[in-house]
Amino acid sequence: MRLLIVEDEKRLALALAKGLTAEGYAVDVVHDGLEGLHRASGAPYDLIVLDVMLPGMNGYRVCSALRAAGDDVPILMLTAKDGEYDEAEGLDTGADDYLTKPFSYVVLVARIRALLRRRGADRRSPVLDLGGLRVDTAARRVHRGEEEIVLTAKEFAVLEQLALRAGEVVSKAEILEHVWDFAYAGDPNIVEVYVSTLRRKLGTSLIRTVRGAGYRLEAR
Repeated sequence: MRLLIVEDEKRLALALAKGLTAEGYAVDVVHDGLEGLHRASGAPYDLIVLDVMLPGMNGYRVCSALRAAGDDVPILMLTAKDGEYDEAEGLDTGADDYLTKPFSYVVLVARIRALLRRRGADRRSPVLDLGGLRVDTAARRVHRGEEEIVLTAKEFAVLEQLALRAGEVVSKAEILEHVWDFAYAGDPNIVEVYVSTLRRKLGTSLIRTVRGAGYRLEAR
């Protein structure tokens, strides 16, 4: 899943990005409301963590502009403000949840997972049954029969992108876009490395290479 953090407190933003990256998310960070709106409008994000007090454009206006444009991406608003009227304003502009600073990082991650589960529930079950393979996108666990297959955060993220579109061809660019962040400037062949590792752990016939197009997870 790809997240966008729009937060002008740079130390906080970078700390959140580091923690969420370790959780297996691809995370982009901007520190200005206008840049946040531009980035959110130009790339597909699975969730946005949005501060209220931002230079350029405040979080309420960013949220309102995204909703007016028809973007239904889940938005978790952060603010140093406290009070029911501030919370009401955030929710009235279209935010899905609201967290007041200072907050617990554990609570933030739990809120993010809850929002992603809620969005996923509108589309599909969080547990994907792919023949003999069971991928639980909420618990982030994989089982083959009764055996649990242990994957790293990045391995699971690559598998998740393929599993969510089982039977379809998923391009290398699409996997990079959702699993690695916007600033990633490394070798795009990193996707091949992770697919190779998944084949070794899950079975060589599960993920097919479609030459010149990408990869397809075979759901039997």
